[in-house]
Amino acid sequence: MNSRQAIFLLAVFGALAVALVSLYVLGGQQSQMQDGKVSVVATFYPLAYMAQEIGGDHVLVRSLIPYNTEVHSWQPSVSDMIALTNAELIVLNGAGLEPWFNEKVLPSLNLSRTVVLDTTEGLELLALGEGEPEAYEHDHGGEYDPHTWISPYMAGKQAERIYSALVEVDPSHSEYYKARWDTLKAKLDSLDARYQQELANKSRSEIIVSHGAYGYLCSRYGFEQRSVIGLTADKQPSVQELRALVDFMVEHNISVLYVDPAYSPSYINTLKGELESQTGMAVKILKLYLALGPVDGKDYLDQLASNLENLESGLLAG
Repeated sequence: MNSRQAIFLLAVFGALAVALVSLYVLGGQQSQMQDGKVSVVATFYPLAYMAQEIGGDHVLVRSLIPYNTEVHSWQPSVSDMIALTNAELIVLNGAGLEPWFNEKVLPSLNLSRTVVLDTTEGLELLALGEGEPEAYEHDHGGEYDPHTWISPYMAGKQAERIYSALVEVDPSHSEYYKARWDTLKAKLDSLDARYQQELANKSRSEIIVSHGAYGYLCSRYGFEQRSVIGLTADKQPSVQELRALVDFMVEHNISVLYVDPAYSPSYINTLKGELESQTGMAVKILKLYLALGPVDGKDYLDQLASNLENLESGLLAG
């Protein structure tokens, strides 16, 4: 943690010291004042989407991290801490994505009346950098790749845990939650089956991406990623790394590059220009969504489906 983050957190928790005395008393009352709905706080959009799809009319869901925000370096504000205190169910991604929760939030707040769900606990997770050649190193806050939600297969396992947690918190609506979970599960299972079927005959085995967040797609559907900035958005690639990527693309006749709309396309544009200059061929830049919020008129499931279509353009190319 740098000094700026440390000062910010000291200010946040100083303010909370005053607020938490009343929150301790009132938090449980406020969480029950939402028209009988279960108060759910999910750390970011994909989990909030799952909770809303399963909970329907019986939940009030908040995404803690604003939509389409870089999640790795985000820190909670005082209002975020208050929302966490008042939640009946807190939904985390886990796998090292939210280090601030265990390090700062959990020791500071009284969550004795709150169910805290780590949706990836106990799942088979990838080590950092898995799905990408070993020569590419990454700087990330944990030992596992946390980007599970980009894979419809892994997302299904996370969503099932959200369903179970909602039943635990609100058993009176268990049949309602079960019906909605079955619907969401069918959609995720269908997407997973489409990925397996439509990528089965791929003619390529590697993609070039701006952000190395697609390891779970690589692992399940049989390809590798080579990334410009690794797993975190604040890593700056060296000239040598960019040159090595261009050489690799020339050698393997790669003409498709991938970028998520939430991140700057500057490095991908640099690669595109250099590749076109060296080879004379047209290079396409396609979107590969991280699904950090609604974008381009697409919700979470729409973005996972679009990812498949765009992967086909790169992996099935002649």
